[in-house]
Amino acid sequence: MDERGQYEDNTQVLDAGAVLGAMERSLAMIEFDMEGVTLWANRKFADALGYNQAEMRGLPHRRFCTPSFAASDAYRELWTNLRSGKAFQEKIQRVAKDGRLLWLEATYMPVRGADGTYDAVIKIATDITSREQAAIQHTEELKRTAQELSNRAGEGISRSGEIEAAIEKLRADSLENFDRLQRLERQTAAIRGIVRVIREVASQTQLLSLNAAIEAAHAGEFGRGFEIVASEVRKLAGEVQEAAKKANAEVEEVVSRMAEIGSGTKRSQSSVEESQRRLQDAIVAFRKIEDAAYRLEEQAKTLDRA
Repeated sequence: MDERGQYEDNTQVLDAGAVLGAMERSLAMIEFDMEGVTLWANRKFADALGYNQAEMRGLPHRRFCTPSFAASDAYRELWTNLRSGKAFQEKIQRVAKDGRLLWLEATYMPVRGADGTYDAVIKIATDITSREQAAIQHTEELKRTAQELSNRAGEGISRSGEIEAAIEKLRADSLENFDRLQRLERQTAAIRGIVRVIREVASQTQLLSLNAAIEAAHAGEFGRGFEIVASEVRKLAGEVQEAAKKANAEVEEVVSRMAEIGSGTKRSQSSVEESQRRLQDAIVAFRKIEDAAYRLEEQAKTLDRA
């Protein structure tokens, strides 16, 4: 390197004072002694905390911290490490003159004196309050969204459960009606058989009364009373036959209507079962929404912790 501060390969050597001046113009900077007392602060740092530069001189570092942090073991550890020469870099929260809470991206750097011991700490900071407030607001919105999703999913599951219970009752009633319908069909079949027997008996009675009338005719005068009885029997048999015919028609009408009801009942039962399947799919979907909401809330909490 020659006397002009340049290497032989023409690489420019930056002047330390110039670098410090550029940093001071661009960044918020403050200097403390090893006891944490403010020695100096540039305008950017003073403005960020709401002070003027002159009044910051002599203020203790803990004045800019939250009371809980200033009284904590972490605060004591910070200064113990700085006094031993260990730098610190982190996102921190500090208190402005008017009590506002600020977020700073800060770096604390112990500085050696002429005797080689650490006699000051330089802090360089960037005000990230707006960014942090936006992140906090975004996190809170994520949490609210997750909670609302979870509430809606829970409400949907609850309502689905009520609908499922109603459908299950309808299905049970449908099955019970179907059983009744089957019993009614069996009873109708029995009635149909009875009507058939009655018609057969009536037909045979008519035949017997006809034979009796023929025999009465052969008997002449002696068979007249018997012929009258046979005629009455034949008349009653005809009436029974007609009544049985009408009863059979009514039974057939009942059977036809039951067939329609049975078909409708079976369709209803099928619809109920299909509704149950679709409802189960809806419940599964709601639970997936609830699970997604839980994961969203966990991500929001992770972001909040970060």
